[in-house]
Amino acid sequence: MLTAEQIEQCVFWACQQEVSAPKPGNVNSFSGNHEMEVEDFIKSARAIAPIMAQSSLSVGELILQSICATRQLVDCNTNLGIVLLFAPLCKAMHRCQSFEKLPSALEQVLDNLTIDDADKCYQAIRLAEAGGMGEVDNQDINKQPTITLRQAMELAQKRDTIARQYTNNYDAIWCIGLANLTNAINCGETVEWATTFAYLITLSKIPDTLISRKYGQVIAEKVSTSAHSLLKRIKENNKLSDNEIEVRKWDNELKKEKLNPGTTADLTAAMLLVYAFQQKLS
Repeated sequence: MLTAEQIEQCVFWACQQEVSAPKPGNVNSFSGNHEMEVEDFIKSARAIAPIMAQSSLSVGELILQSICATRQLVDCNTNLGIVLLFAPLCKAMHRCQSFEKLPSALEQVLDNLTIDDADKCYQAIRLAEAGGMGEVDNQDINKQPTITLRQAMELAQKRDTIARQYTNNYDAIWCIGLANLTNAINCGETVEWATTFAYLITLSKIPDTLISRKYGQVIAEKVSTSAHSLLKRIKENNKLSDNEIEVRKWDNELKKEKLNPGTTADLTAAMLLVYAFQQKLS
């Protein structure tokens, strides 16, 4: 079982690695984006890490307190998606004696989410002032929820990949993200480039729902196709880190078109957190 201090370390490390990785379209070590810079994300990581390590807080409290702490340090939405994904994982990690038990512990946490968790999550979303949320007829975030947080996520799963993780026990993290991240590291990539590789794999397989909500499904699928094409070219030339010029070129193209695969970045942070948990427990 990890201590609170170890969980705090894992949370900060995952956030730091995610924003440092040269992931095309996102704020990264090459360039900022969307009026945000790397330092905004580092400040946000410092804000949420000690909160996520508190075992006494509910998932809803973890989410709301993390966003409150973030907004005291930065005036933009740097980490709502990360917080939504991290809260159940950290809650589950407090219950695990081994990494192998994390998926089942996570499922239990998700099963036990409450209406109060939904209420606090809705408050956090409003406080974060997240863009591209839109309005829905049933259980809109601007209204009082009458169902549990997991049930609310079920309603949103078709339009939001983060919500979908609440319904399928983080399938994208276990089956796509963690496996590809670990494989890339084992093949000799640095953590930053392995992170970028796992990000590109995820983006190629799952159209980014932040992009689809803002610009439509066709554009989101086009970005995924471009990620697939980039990966195909890179595989012909060995490691991703040997193709920095191509990666930076696509990064610039996405930013010029104002296309930010932000949901994929949040999934990437979650896979890094799970990887950090695994390393701490090994």
